[in-house]
Amino acid sequence: MKRLLLLISLILLSISIYAQNPVSWQASVEKSGENSYDIIFTATIERGWHLYDMGPYEGGPNATEFTFNLDDRAELVGGVEYKTEPIKTFDDIFEMNIGYFEKSALFVQKIKISGDSKVNATVEWMACNNNSCIPPSDMDFTFDLKADRSESSPMNQEIDVTARDAIEEQIESIEPDDSELYQDDDITPSSTRKESSTIWILILQAIAWGLAALVTPCVFPMIPMTVSFFIKGSENKALGRLRASMYGLFIVLLYTVPIAVLIILTRVIGGDSVTLDIFNWLATHWIPNLLFFIIFMLFAASFFGAFEIVLPSKLVNNSDKKSEKKGLGGVFFMALTLVLVSFSCTGPIVGTVLIKSTSGEFWTPILTMLAFSVTFALPFTLFALFPGLLKNLPKSGGWLNSVKVSLGFIEIALGLKFLSVADQTYQWGILDREVYLAIWIVVFALLGFYLLGKLRFKNDSPLEYISVTRLVLAIASFAFVVYMLPGMWGAPLKAISGYLPPLQTQDFVLGGQNKEIQYVYSNDSFPEHVKYENSGLELPLGLQGFFDLDEAEAYAESVGKPLFIDFTGLGCMNCREMEARVLSDPEILQMLKSDYVVVSLFMDDKRVEVDPSDWVVTDAGKTLKTLGKINSYRALKEFGINSQPYYFIKGHGRILVEPRAYDLDVEAFRDFLKNGILSY
Repeated sequence: MKRLLLLISLILLSISIYAQNPVSWQASVEKSGENSYDIIFTATIERGWHLYDMGPYEGGPNATEFTFNLDDRAELVGGVEYKTEPIKTFDDIFEMNIGYFEKSALFVQKIKISGDSKVNATVEWMACNNNSCIPPSDMDFTFDLKADRSESSPMNQEIDVTARDAIEEQIESIEPDDSELYQDDDITPSSTRKESSTIWILILQAIAWGLAALVTPCVFPMIPMTVSFFIKGSENKALGRLRASMYGLFIVLLYTVPIAVLIILTRVIGGDSVTLDIFNWLATHWIPNLLFFIIFMLFAASFFGAFEIVLPSKLVNNSDKKSEKKGLGGVFFMALTLVLVSFSCTGPIVGTVLIKSTSGEFWTPILTMLAFSVTFALPFTLFALFPGLLKNLPKSGGWLNSVKVSLGFIEIALGLKFLSVADQTYQWGILDREVYLAIWIVVFALLGFYLLGKLRFKNDSPLEYISVTRLVLAIASFAFVVYMLPGMWGAPLKAISGYLPPLQTQDFVLGGQNKEIQYVYSNDSFPEHVKYENSGLELPLGLQGFFDLDEAEAYAESVGKPLFIDFTGLGCMNCREMEARVLSDPEILQMLKSDYVVVSLFMDDKRVEVDPSDWVVTDAGKTLKTLGKINSYRALKEFGINSQPYYFIKGHGRILVEPRAYDLDVEAFRDFLKNGILSY
């Protein structure tokens, strides 16, 4: 009886698995030339399952197989080809190399016809998970192919309604957060998760700078001054805690409020567009970028001991005198004295924090400044609360100046980025990739020698021996130099790609090529000339595409492909990092080449003036004549974004899937593109 029940249970389990097949299929037809078609099969695979490739595997698993029944007016051109590369692995059970797919797989069969034709196709497959396999399944499709069609648009014939519904249900199983389809005409994106991840990166960087500021020569000596100030009147513990807490709060407010007021005023007075213009101007115009570059070089020289940057002594002295007052007024002026006295060391660090965060986001500079100031104020608050902690601190000495000099080298490396932004935006050609890398290699090599005691600056104390900490930092500096060296011959250097100029600016790449071979669309209908192709703008990674949104949309409609919209910038650090670390993934790059029409919309270009017929008049009546301003305005007006990079997939006049911002998750971006294909 038990055996019978077990047998019945196994049968029911098999029926259940078979009824809920973990692989769903969709087929569509795309015209690829005169009387030529591509039949595209798309398999969507449930999470945890895999589909075998086409093998064949003698004595192995059932491979995926396609069979076609043609009339005399159609012929196959070659065999079925993969549009998704299978994962290859050695199977210990079958003792052979086996290929399989996870999440999704795309196949294509080319067909040529001499007249109207009907094609029948059958796909047979088997899917397995880690515990079991379903019996081989099959599905039939029928395609009506028309000869001499005047339009080359896909017919997207979905044969089976049940299969189509299953596909739509499976889209969400690939990546739940990124598969939501936009069902109405409101195309305002809702990718706050991606934006928040970028903000958190900047906040963590601000915290790191806040910690670095604490061990500079201008700031560290202020700790004993803080302790001596708060020891007075410490008999009243409740009052002491209040004064210490307010001290930390005042430090935070003195750093954050002025920045917040300036940003809020621009928003209140001028609205979003004015705030965006200010951010874009700060981030891309040559005047602020050259100014920031010069300021960083001056701060670096100050850190090296060439001169001291100080605020007027009268201002500092007046603040110090007022700090002698009792009550919260005295606490406020004590905090103000700390901020003013430490300015020569915290000034360049604050500048670094703010400049890195001015990328078009309204709240980002305020939040990053808040993170920096809280980190900076917290130790002073703790010492004000518990003066006895001073005993555990190391004594001031030459190590403080060593920290300051080391920060000077880093200031040079970071300041170079502003010159690079101006150079890329205006395409001066003075700071190509190999020149930039050469300077960084020299800077970090000199930092390594300094940490080893081989270099000595004006205010350095004699170094009889090096500590383990200095040795570890020197090793890290030289290791970084070794990592950068292959970049002089064209290595991608993905870890720092966001800081470097694009690879196409490099004059020499080992192997003789500095660009990938451009892809030519299979239907040979790509225009010979596109707008602004001779303006110096280039698509990333050798992709072929457009620089004008309207032109790209019209072409995508004509060839029946979804449109991949890349909101980018010539001086955009995160854009370069996305291109080097995400878009360069072979599977992603192949999908962009073969399944999408690509348009790159540069939001910071200052040089390209568009034709008068393409000028845009804003709601305020202002006429926009340059490509960068037009793209920036349309990004905010039509897509609801004001930062870069941002990626949209559009088709049939609407956004197909949730857009993506800066996010280095390669697998999620693959699913984003696959969902776009399925949704189209």
